[in-house]
Amino acid sequence: MAAVDKDKLVGMANKLKLDKPKTPIQEVSPIRTKEAAKEETAQLNVWIPKELVKKMKIYGLENDLSLKEITTKALNDYLK
Repeated sequence: MAAVDKDKLVGMANKLKLDKPKTPIQEVSPIRTKEAAKEETAQLNVWIPKELVKKMKIYGLENDLSLKEITTKALNDYLK
């Protein structure tokens, strides 16, 4: 390696040592969603037919609903 090349590398190395790393400033903000008034919840475990679970999952995918939302709506409608 030529002396000039070595001097350039040493100079670049020293510059890297002296310069503080410039990290980008990133702002983190929570995603704002419309939330309904939160109710207290309790856990419910039940055994239901597999075919019914499959139908619920398909319905949930088609309508962008969770199993919890489907179950809650169904129970509310049934108990009215």
